Amino acid sequence: MAKDTAPFVAVTLVDAVGSTPQDVGSKMLVSSRGLEFGTVGGGKIEAKAIALAQEMLQGAKSSPNALVRWTLQTDVGMTCGGTVQLFLESFNRNRWQIVVFGAGHVAQAVTELLLTLDCRVTCYDPRPEWVEQLSQSSQLQAVCEPDLPSRVVEIPDEAFVICMTMGHQTDRPILEKIFREGRHFSYLGVIGSRAKRKVLMRELVDSGLAQADVEAFHCPIGLDIGTNQPGEIAVSVVAQLIGERDRLWKKNAY
Repeated sequence: MAKDTAPFVAVTLVDAVGSTPQDVGSKMLVSSRGLEFGTVGGGKIEAKAIALAQEMLQGAKSSPNALVRWTLQTDVGMTCGGTVQLFLESFNRNRWQIVVFGAGHVAQAVTELLLTLDCRVTCYDPRPEWVEQLSQSSQLQAVCEPDLPSRVVEIPDEAFVICMTMGHQTDRPILEKIFREGRHFSYLGVIGSRAKRKVLMRELVDSGLAQADVEAFHCPIGLDIGTNQPGEIAVSVVAQLIGERDRLWKKNAY
């Protein structure tokens, strides 16, 4: 199955204490259809593990892997009195998704660095001459889009979203669309200064949005390191994205 493109989860029994239905090392493979091969004990324990694996495949959990320990009587509802530990590892799962609005100098550097990671990037910009400068990669979807806010509805909730357009006048309509649609992404950031953040928030409130609804975005973005050169800004931004990704994975750990 690893050679196939269909996502699946390998579930391995890595530890067992007391009375358990299978030995350590038992394994099963789970796809969106259900159990494909193997067993980790059958019955309730297997049903619970399959349900958890399918949640991971559906993106309900941020981390691609999970380590769980269940007491069979209390956690699973079995008569066995033992405890099992299972390791669930995703394969061909949807990659970390990042959406970049803008394809200028800094966005180009950020996108180039992101393509060295295990992620999938979508970049939107209304200027064809800038979109054409983006790298050719199977990880990157480069789109020339004159109406940037219109793309907000297509973005999955788990995506990381960065606004790096020509300025706050083109960033603001994207933010307004996000907040009016009630969208909540794993990360939302806008390149710029603290002063820019204040201007954006004031204009969003003036447009009729509630103050509390327009605060959920990072600006400035990136770690406080390096110079204002595009390459160093890219390093600081991507480092922050990785940190936020890892924080979410730990928060959603089993």
